[in-house]
Amino acid sequence: MASEVSVIIPVYNRLDSLCYAVDCLKNQTFCDFRIIIVDDGSDEDISHIRDLDTRICLIRHNHNRGAAAARNTGVI
Repeated sequence: MASEVSVIIPVYNRLDSLCYAVDCLKNQTFCDFRIIIVDDGSDEDISHIRDLDTRICLIRHNHNRGAAAARNTGVI
């Protein structure tokens, strides 16, 4: 039995790249994963990204703290 994999994607004002990354994940043959997107205080509203897949969990920082902090938030 396969175990669940968590994919953590930190993002800051890159909605186009984020949509591409999510599409790439959705096209994988392995399906037992969840996508944890950490919005690191983007100026863009990316809240609609949750509508792309039920496996998406969106976490938002109130201000930009950097990619490392965003990854750390996703691990918790």
